[in-house]
Amino acid sequence: MPETHRQTYPLSDHYDGRVFFNPGDFQLPRFSDILRWQLNRQAARWPREVPFRPQPLPPAPAGGAISATWINHASFLLRTEQHNILIDPVFSLCCGPFGRFGPRRVHPPGIALESLPPIHAVFVSHDHYDHCDLPALRQIVRAHRPLAVTPLGNGALLRRAGFRSIVELDWWQQRAVFPELLVSVVPSQHWSNRLSGRRCGRLWGGFYIQNPGGRRVHFVGDTGYHPKLFRQIRDRMGASDLAMVPIGAYEPRWFMKSQHCNPEEAVRIHRELGAAVSVGMHWGTFQLTDEARDEPPAALRRALSDAGEPQESIRILEPGSTLVV
Repeated sequence: MPETHRQTYPLSDHYDGRVFFNPGDFQLPRFSDILRWQLNRQAARWPREVPFRPQPLPPAPAGGAISATWINHASFLLRTEQHNILIDPVFSLCCGPFGRFGPRRVHPPGIALESLPPIHAVFVSHDHYDHCDLPALRQIVRAHRPLAVTPLGNGALLRRAGFRSIVELDWWQQRAVFPELLVSVVPSQHWSNRLSGRRCGRLWGGFYIQNPGGRRVHFVGDTGYHPKLFRQIRDRMGASDLAMVPIGAYEPRWFMKSQHCNPEEAVRIHRELGAAVSVGMHWGTFQLTDEARDEPPAALRRALSDAGEPQESIRILEPGSTLVV
């Protein structure tokens, strides 16, 4: 269902009064590029199902700590002593229109939708189907009535999911979503589009989260590698205690390079952000591109070794596993 009212925003280095864009020489994927990829595609075979062992959700962290539980793909549950936050929650069988079309998941979510703790806020980074799952969001709204935080232009989309309290932020804008929790939307190199709405009519980005305990968590979001962007984020926001960095959906490089980083570039992002530890995400659940399912973690291990980084500096979690910072 397309939005009938089109909001405009102040002109900036990433908004021209009509659509959002990446500063610099970023080129949006063209239909001819998509057609060339699909006609010449050499996709690795993925398993139809992957064995899955549910893990119990640990208690909420005490004091000023923050825990991050990887649900699947780019979906995380963040927990503090007071609040529970979902980032890009995708629970449907498929990541596509209505949750019934598009790539099909090969393992269930690490936490079942009905097993979530009380959810106080949902952060949605952009409108692509593998990050914005409207059927799941509708269920979350009915069960929890949370606040939504999202980049500019996504509010009307989230209202379709039933959200009534929505905070839309531009790049670098900050809001205290709770008295003890600050969130900023920070840039990423990507784009937006789905069946409803104009291409790049909604902004994309990452989230930078700070709590009074001094913990800083950075959800990088979907991004290609940019040689200046991540140092700029570190300079403006500070080094993070935990970064969630994409490592998957990167082949073929001629087509994906500008919009999705590969594991080698993920290591650069980790270093340039100055993250104490990172978690690899955006892999292993839906076959979106051509690499094998288990290739991103293997390529990440090689990239860390080549860069002289400890293997534990970017962690690979099993679905439902939790890391505390």
